Amino acid sequence: MNHNGRITIPSELIGSIPRPDYLLSAVRDHDCGRMTNQRFHDYENRSVQITISELEATGSQVITDGEQTKSSFIIYAIQQLINEYYTFSSGCFSLTFADGRQHILPRLVKSPFRHATYAHTYLDNAKRFTHLPIKQAVISPSALSMVYPTATIKNYSHEQFLTDLINETEKEIRLCLEKGAHCVQIDFVEANFALKLDPTGHLLRDFVQLNNCVLERFAFEEQHRLGVHLCSGGDQECHHSFDAHYLQVLPKIFDLHVCNFYLQLASEPDREQVLQCVQKYMQPWHRIFIGVIDPVDPKIETPEEVCERILEATKYIPIEQLGTTDDCGFAPFDDDRLITREAAFEKIRARLEGTKMAEERLMKKKSKSI
Repeated sequence: MNHNGRITIPSELIGSIPRPDYLLSAVRDHDCGRMTNQRFHDYENRSVQITISELEATGSQVITDGEQTKSSFIIYAIQQLINEYYTFSSGCFSLTFADGRQHILPRLVKSPFRHATYAHTYLDNAKRFTHLPIKQAVISPSALSMVYPTATIKNYSHEQFLTDLINETEKEIRLCLEKGAHCVQIDFVEANFALKLDPTGHLLRDFVQLNNCVLERFAFEEQHRLGVHLCSGGDQECHHSFDAHYLQVLPKIFDLHVCNFYLQLASEPDREQVLQCVQKYMQPWHRIFIGVIDPVDPKIETPEEVCERILEATKYIPIEQLGTTDDCGFAPFDDDRLITREAAFEKIRARLEGTKMAEERLMKKKSKSI
């Protein structure tokens, strides 16, 4: 609710937008050596600029760069070090999807662990093309911890690796905040997968503790600009952990030292049960961005459907702590082509129009009660 007494519900996308065909073609040409680095970066910048322009045209008040230049939302930070510091071999951690596909994380074989790319570089580039607030996504330290699950490098203990990982993640987040990010969103999409791997919940607990080792280094005022995204990992019409029990994950997620939570909800079979769990564990300083759009479903939601989902949520979440979002990014992996770029923007418009519709409905209800 704003200072004029009007009900306002913030609405933000998670991050990724499907990349245009010309950029995907440029990626292939660049990887094969048929395109120079400068020419390739020109294509990337063109895509970022157009994506931002299209997001502005939807009426979005907080935007991202659409993750047009990230090769992967998980390993972007270490991508440039893959050939020298990592290997893909047996024993590598992998996210396995319901259709059998796997996204494999490399394994660290040379110390120390470090970032080659910090996420503020994407933010810096995006700021050239807009004056709107920009949210920047970073990968969770718990996800990157799986590149070195046990000590296998001589004179490089697992404890030292975790120290390096925590320091690098803190540095990445601080740089984003210093560069003016509206919010830094930590992608914790492996939370559900952790419960799938270890139903006892011990691995999920360890992941939360590791992430908090980073987050507790930030003052409470800074934590108001930090958020965590939780989903079951949607990609190409399926998920890697949709069968993990969401209600067992959520209570632990609210132990994280952030103020903003971006939660998958649109695709949940029992949204009311999830909302009851959120109501039980959320704190007065939390902002809950509920997913009202399913990026894995090709069907375009209507603003009316979005509105009804928001009104349902207000039964459990105070309006002043409510926000709306999408369940996940529209193209978290660069090969995801199920949802077209045009459909992604239609879904975003439906979210924004539906959120505005809910605001108006709630204002009318408020006026009648006065």
